[in-house]
Amino acid sequence: MLGARCLFRALRSCSSAPCPRHRPSSKLSVRDALGSQNTSRERVKVQAWIRSIRSQKEVLFLHVNDGSSLESLQVVADSSFDSRELTFGSSVEVQGQLVKSLSKKQNVELKAEKIEVIGNCDAKAFPIKYKERHPLEFLRQYPHLRCRTNVLGSILRIRSEATAAIHSFFKDRGFVHIHTPVITSNDCEGAGELFQVEPSSKTKIPKENFFNVPAFLTVSGQLHLEVMSGAFTQVFTFGPTFRAENSQSRRHLAEFYMVEAEISFVENLQDLMQVMEDLFKATTMTVLSNCPEDVELCHKFIAPGHKDRLEHMLKNNFLIISYTEAIEILKKAAHSFTFTPEWGTDLQTEHEKYLVKHCGNIPVFVTNYPLALKPFYMRDNEDGPQHTVAAVDLLVPVVGELFGGSLREERYHVLEQRLARYLDLRRFGSVPHGGFGMGFERYLQCILGVDNIKDVIPFPRFTHSCLL
Repeated sequence: MLGARCLFRALRSCSSAPCPRHRPSSKLSVRDALGSQNTSRERVKVQAWIRSIRSQKEVLFLHVNDGSSLESLQVVADSSFDSRELTFGSSVEVQGQLVKSLSKKQNVELKAEKIEVIGNCDAKAFPIKYKERHPLEFLRQYPHLRCRTNVLGSILRIRSEATAAIHSFFKDRGFVHIHTPVITSNDCEGAGELFQVEPSSKTKIPKENFFNVPAFLTVSGQLHLEVMSGAFTQVFTFGPTFRAENSQSRRHLAEFYMVEAEISFVENLQDLMQVMEDLFKATTMTVLSNCPEDVELCHKFIAPGHKDRLEHMLKNNFLIISYTEAIEILKKAAHSFTFTPEWGTDLQTEHEKYLVKHCGNIPVFVTNYPLALKPFYMRDNEDGPQHTVAAVDLLVPVVGELFGGSLREERYHVLEQRLARYLDLRRFGSVPHGGFGMGFERYLQCILGVDNIKDVIPFPRFTHSCLL
């Protein structure tokens, strides 16, 4: 009995004593691993995809990337790790020690103790080939795979950073973010290029709408921002918009993202233009600061020389000309336009790009368009026979029109003569106000020099194409 008690006490003592365990590896992103200052042989775990593999007699070199940075992390392993499963495109989990690299190309490398293949990749069948610089046109065929290339990875990281920068810009200036609806019953732009929303069920009741009124995918959040500007002096939205335009041009998409803002108690275009210029410059400076390697790749391989053009835009004040002055410039141009510039006709892309070039490739605001060219909600300048409205477009290199905005017609009696719409918004506490919209994809084209809008959005939608 006494022997049994002693044995029990001994077992209890053993079970309470700490048992030696292998210290678990801390998980790091490739970006954090590359930036690590601690190379005291700490055990880490990296999960990524193989970007290159090189096998020598006694050593195996892998470069792995998880999308967190343009630069890949070098993994050094014993040649015994080599296998047919370690191929370009395969996903792996590597555990080992971060050590100072002997190579001048990187500060640290991962000395592998364990390499596990998570997902195999048949490199021969994989359409993205190692060391090949695939044209952007080729990559558009593979919207589900092109994000694994360096160039699309860089563009998408820049897109993410620009999105955050835009939100920060508005938040820092006291704007309230409004989630405007995607489904709407109004055509804000009056263009008629709408996608109608209907249930997919085949058993439809004739002449009956799901919402009791015809509903469409939004072309703009402006109307809903105007509603909110009656309660908040500064509001913005940032989300998808849709246009059923039968166009496959380099400038148009059926689904794209818009940054839109509305500001109350604004009585002149100058105040509105200052916000537009500040937004462009602040967002771009943040992107250049936080994504220098990604921007450099785009400027080097997609648009050589665009870096200097972008710096030129940022260091100069944006110019201002009236629509009338713009037409005069175009008429005097020693250039043959497809569309003849005449007062009272809209500016075409060829006109917009010429004006920017004429102004020294500095972004230029064009103000005070003919009333007949613009929607009813823009404020009448009441300026005599020409009859213009307080509208403004910002024209930039590469894309032409980037921003469009205006003072809104807040006067009830003027709107009553034009249209019995918006009237309640004008009857109850109306104030002078204005707003603008910026096409986000066109902004990315402008700062990166990307010629085709389909290459700056993850999944481009345009006529006859809706892959995935």
